[in-house]
Amino acid sequence: MAVSEAVNNRYDIGAGEQMCPHRLVLEHVTSRWGVLVLIELLERPYRFSELRRAIGRVSEKMLTQTLQTLERDGLVHRDAKPVIPPRVDYSLTDLGREAAQQVRGLALWTEERMGEVQKAREVYDARRSTS
Repeated sequence: MAVSEAVNNRYDIGAGEQMCPHRLVLEHVTSRWGVLVLIELLERPYRFSELRRAIGRVSEKMLTQTLQTLERDGLVHRDAKPVIPPRVDYSLTDLGREAAQQVRGLALWTEERMGEVQKAREVYDARRSTS
């Protein structure tokens, strides 16, 4: 297989799932919106519009895609109630709760260490500007 063919296959979802399924799940859990959805749903179940407001700055389309992806991975449960108007609640499965706790740990670590990260950035930028 040519190198370019291998690179193209790497980003093909079908090929990616066959070659490295855990990598795709990791991408879903740690994506920009995946992280925020999981952390919010740790608190309680949400209706779609509530979740969108809680997360902020996410489009309806992107939130829908993120929820569908996490549902497919078995991390989010979608409960559609047959009422008028329709009501859909999203919550974490046991597997999702476990993943969300891990992600929240990383998020808390970034909060606690942000001062050190900022200092490292300033040192790096100063070194680069004098080069």
